[in-house]
Amino acid sequence: MTNAPKKSRMVATNFLEKKLKRWILYFVFSFLLCMQSPMAHAKNVAIVLDVEGSIGPATQEYIKKGIEHATVEKAELIILRLNTPGGFMTAMQGIVKDILASPLPFVTYVAPEGSRASSAGTYILYASHIAAMAPATHLGAATPVTMDITGTDKKEEKKQSSMDKKVLNDTVAFIRGLAKLRGRNVDWAEKAVKEASSIQSDEALALNVIDIQASNIPDLLKQLNGRTVAVQNRMVVLDTQDMQIEKWEANWRLKFLSIITDPSIAYILLIIGIWGLFFEFANPGYILPGVAGVICLFVSLYAFQLLPIHFIGLGLVIAGIAFLAAEIYVTSYGVLAGGGAIAFFVGSILLFDIEGYPTPWGLILSITAASLLFFLIVIIMAIQARRRKVVSGQEALIGAKAIAQESFKEIGWVRVDGELWKAKSPVPLKKGQHVLVTKRDGLNLYVEPKK
Repeated sequence: MTNAPKKSRMVATNFLEKKLKRWILYFVFSFLLCMQSPMAHAKNVAIVLDVEGSIGPATQEYIKKGIEHATVEKAELIILRLNTPGGFMTAMQGIVKDILASPLPFVTYVAPEGSRASSAGTYILYASHIAAMAPATHLGAATPVTMDITGTDKKEEKKQSSMDKKVLNDTVAFIRGLAKLRGRNVDWAEKAVKEASSIQSDEALALNVIDIQASNIPDLLKQLNGRTVAVQNRMVVLDTQDMQIEKWEANWRLKFLSIITDPSIAYILLIIGIWGLFFEFANPGYILPGVAGVICLFVSLYAFQLLPIHFIGLGLVIAGIAFLAAEIYVTSYGVLAGGGAIAFFVGSILLFDIEGYPTPWGLILSITAASLLFFLIVIIMAIQARRRKVVSGQEALIGAKAIAQESFKEIGWVRVDGELWKAKSPVPLKKGQHVLVTKRDGLNLYVEPKK
């Protein structure tokens, strides 16, 4: 009888030990699964990004977001299908940094036939893990060009030439470093910058400027299969057999930014901004040149990457609110309100750039519409108040409403706007009856019953 409790305790202890061992094994197994490399779960998918046109800050953001999307989706590699005449150096350098930091193999493919990777596109091609081109495409002409708005004085030609040399030498060192990193033709890369040389795809392949010449993406994937590339200090063997293609489209925000940051559009906006502010300061009160100038100048500063996107967005939002508020005090017939709504909307688009948080289009549109509607109502009321005929003195009583204070024939008392007046009526009136003032003669009013 004395051993029964002891045996039951031993049984319970053994049961708990077995349970504990199972839980420990379960947690260890789960931990090992979590510690596996993300590439072990990579999908056999290639994310395709399309860049058509000039390289600008919107292009940089699109490629950066594309790399992030491909990483989250655990894709096998990224293919950038490129056709560009060039663009801003700052944006190009940002794209190169994103490519070098990419955790996935990055393939730049100049396509379709007849496309080019000129100027900034050459640097992007050299920075990629794999450089590929379609037949009848070309690259090169990578000499940096400084945009000059005002022109250069002859006395400063020597100084300007010295500055150009500094920029040129820095750019040569930059592309040579990319060429050595990817094991490509260093001498031709330098020639493309110093002499603005260009080269066709077949010759580029022969001179080790590119790695692959492919007629289309299926042909590109076929030639990529089995290749080994160095990604983030590790060697990756590409398995592109039966790989699926997934095209990643730019959202509405990125498409809008790509339009306003096109170099030609940005240059026009900069000129409009400068001249608009000049005319407004020269002729205060025109309002429209000043409003247009502020909005265009802010957008051009973002396009030329002279200020960060969030600063520009915040500045436009503040300017939009200021314009809308000024509409109450300044007669602009809707110019300030319209300009304020535009500035607020564009600024909100630029401001909402939070990773993992989608742009709240409904919120932006509703607030913009509500603000514009409110100020339009205020404007309409102000215009109506100004158009209303202001009457004072004797004429102000004509047509006024009055109330008979007593029942009377011919002569009695009426109340008009809180004041008692002696009134004459052609017909008898009853106390409390509503009448209209038709005439005034000194301190006497002539009234008649209200119909």
